[in-house]
Amino acid sequence: MNTRPWRRDAAPAKSITAARTGLTRDLRGRQRRYLAAMLVRTACVVVMAATWNRWPAVAVGALAGAALIPYVAVVVAQAGWRQQRGARPALAPQPDEPAARVVLEPTLILPPERNTAA
Repeated sequence: MNTRPWRRDAAPAKSITAARTGLTRDLRGRQRRYLAAMLVRTACVVVMAATWNRWPAVAVGALAGAALIPYVAVVVAQAGWRQQRGARPALAPQPDEPAARVVLEPTLILPPERNTAA
């Protein structure tokens, strides 16, 4: 593909290789990672039920795995999204000079006075 512009004074074309993954694809990937973790959790529950009387140590380990996997699944499912975000580009160019600040002074608002002499 030719990236050279047609005109000599035109800016070169920008590459989109650093573009983020689309939201649909990102969501699908997170759902798959979460589903895989929940399948492992289901397997832990089945192992726990099958080994409860014969091998209690294995059953307790499977129970601990089944209890910790939901937390780990959420963290792992969100990991790709957090790494992908990166720095946000500026929406508007920032001015060289900061804008003048207006100092607001507190104002005390009193209720109207009542005539108590009458």
